[in-house]
Amino acid sequence: MMRLLAGIAALLIALCVATGASAHASLVSAEPADGSVLTEAPKTIQLRFNESVTPAVASLIDAGGKAHDVTMRAVDQSVEIALPDALPRGTQVLSYRVVSQDGHPVAGSLVFSIGAVTGSAAPDGVESISIVIAGLIWLARIGVYLGLFVGVGGVFFAAWIGWGPSGGKVIIGALKIGLVSAAFSLALQGLDLLNLPLGALLTLAPWKGALDTSLGPSMLIAIASMAVARFAWQSPTMTIAWVLTSLAMVGVGFSLATSGHAATAPPQWLTPTLVFVHGIAIAYWVGALAPLITMARRRHDGLPQAIRQFSNVAVPLVGLLVLSGVVLAIIQLGSFRALIDTWYGIILLIKLALVLPLLGLAALNRLYLTPDIVLRVKNTRTFGGSVLLEFLLILGIFIAVAGWRFTPPPRALADSAAAPLAIHIHTETAMFQVLISPGKVGSDDFVLQLMTGDGSQLPAKEATLTVGLPERGIEPIERAAKLGPDGYWHVRGVPLPQPGRWHMQIDALVTDFEKITLEDDFDVR
Repeated sequence: MMRLLAGIAALLIALCVATGASAHASLVSAEPADGSVLTEAPKTIQLRFNESVTPAVASLIDAGGKAHDVTMRAVDQSVEIALPDALPRGTQVLSYRVVSQDGHPVAGSLVFSIGAVTGSAAPDGVESISIVIAGLIWLARIGVYLGLFVGVGGVFFAAWIGWGPSGGKVIIGALKIGLVSAAFSLALQGLDLLNLPLGALLTLAPWKGALDTSLGPSMLIAIASMAVARFAWQSPTMTIAWVLTSLAMVGVGFSLATSGHAATAPPQWLTPTLVFVHGIAIAYWVGALAPLITMARRRHDGLPQAIRQFSNVAVPLVGLLVLSGVVLAIIQLGSFRALIDTWYGIILLIKLALVLPLLGLAALNRLYLTPDIVLRVKNTRTFGGSVLLEFLLILGIFIAVAGWRFTPPPRALADSAAAPLAIHIHTETAMFQVLISPGKVGSDDFVLQLMTGDGSQLPAKEATLTVGLPERGIEPIERAAKLGPDGYWHVRGVPLPQPGRWHMQIDALVTDFEKITLEDDFDVR
C-alpha cells in the first residue's frame, strides 16, 4: 500500500511540472493572433477565453528587450490589454496571467511582430509553474483535505457518536495540519497567480491576490470550519458540541462548493449542490475511521454501539457519495475516451482504482465484521485492520485528487475547442468584430459586427466578406453578407477546405460613394 501511495505521489509531482498552470479557462483566440506580423503597432491586445476570467498581471518585452508593465481589463469573456506607445519594430512578447471561474490561475504568452520577425525571446518561466511551488500547492491541498475530512469529520463523530477521546491525537493533528495548509494554500495561490518567487510569501501581494479569487472565500470557510471544530472538541456541554460540529460540517460542504473545477461546472443549479453533498458524506465517513481504529485496537466496550450508530447513517450517505461522484464525473469527462486521453481522466482512473477496493472493504465491514462485533463482540482486531486499510486507501485518493488542481477537466477542453474564433479588426475610424464558427476546416459561418471608431453601430448598405489562403494556392473566395434581425451581418457556409493562416477582407458600403475596407488574418485549426 505504501509503495502504491509513493508511486501516485511521484506521478502527480511529474504531472504538476508537465501541465504547468493550466486550469479551467482556455484561450480561444487573440487579436492580433499569436505569431502574426503587423504593419503597425496595435494599441491594444484582445484575449478571448471560453469563460469569463479575472485579469491578474501582464507584462510586455519589446523587440529591444525592454520590459513594460501593461494594464488589463475584463470585457465579457475577453481581456483587453493596453500597449505602450512607440513600440520598436521587431518581435514583441506579451506574458499574461488571469484567474478562471474555479479560482485557478491561467498563464500564457503571445508573440507578435511589428514590421518583421526578429530574435526576441520569451522570458523564462512565463507559462509554467515552478516544481517547488507546484509541489507545495499539491501538499497544501492534501493538508486541507485532512483537516476538513479527518479533523472536522472526526470531531463530528466524537460529538454525535461519542465514546470519549478515541482517535483524538489523529483528529487534532489533522485539524492543525488543515489550518496551516489552508492558510498557505492562499499564499501559494497568490504566488502562482502573480508569478512571484517563493520568498514573496513574506509580502502582502500574494495573500491579497489570492483573496480576490474564488479560492479566497473557499479557504476562509475551511479555516472557519476547522476552527469551530477545534473549539467544539473542548466545548463544555454536548448541546454546544452538537451545534458547533453541525456548523463545521456545513462549512466543509460550502468550502468545497465555492471553488474548484466541479463546483463551477454547468449546470450551476446542480453541480455546487452535488459537491456540497459529496464533501459532507466524505467527512462523515472519513471522520469515523480514526476513532473506530483506536476503539477496535483497544477493544473498547462501546465499539459495538458506536459501529451500529455510525452504520445506520453511513449506508445512505455512502450511496449519496457514490451517486454524486458518478454524476460529477460524467459532467466533467464528457466522454469515456477522456478517461485515457487527458490527465484529468487518468487521475480519475487512479481514484477509481482506489475507490473500488475501498467500497469492497466497506461492504465487508458492514455485512460480515460488523455483525460479529455487534452481536458477539468478535473479530475486533480484524475490523480494526480493515478500517485501517480504508484509511490508507482514502489517503491515496486525497493524494490523487489533489492533482486535479493542475489540469483542466475534459469538458472545459471541449468547450474551448468548440468555441468560435473571434477576430477584432480596428482602425481609428472603424472596428469590425468577427466570429467564425466553428473555426475549423470545413464549412464555417461568419458573423460580422460593424462599428464606428467610438464603438457605436456602423450603418452600412451592404457588406462583403472575402477570404483566401495564398500559401496553399487558394484564391480569394467572395461572399455577400446578409443583415440579420440581431443587427449583425451573417455569411453562412463559407468553405475553408485547408488548415492554415487565412486572409480575410471585409468591405462595408456605407454610402454610394464611401466604402470602408478592413483586413486581417486568422488561423484555421
